[in-house]
Amino acid sequence: MAGKFTGGEKIYYTYCSTCHQQDGRGATGRFPPLTGTEWVIGDKERLINIVLNGMEGSMEVNGEVYNGVMPRHSFLSDEEVADVLTYIRTNFGNDAGEIKPEEVRKLRSSL
Repeated sequence: MAGKFTGGEKIYYTYCSTCHQQDGRGATGRFPPLTGTEWVIGDKERLINIVLNGMEGSMEVNGEVYNGVMPRHSFLSDEEVADVLTYIRTNFGNDAGEIKPEEVRKLRSSL
């Protein structure tokens, strides 16, 4: 995509779009979509934990089973995690609330 990205959008295109694609639709059988799924618009803590801890194994998203590995992104700051997750939760047809850095900090401290 052309243009200059900032905040969560820049983080998404740097770390997430390679697998989940620029449009958030993922890749069939390999990388789950970020569009219209409870994994994204549902439980904030689960979503934050996936980014901080990564995820491995089988999961079902919108009726399709994915079995892969998402690496942990705990190297991102609390602010960066909050920004990218807020970006994902408010784009790609999603209409969910923001995630605040304090929410990320709280979960990171319990690791």
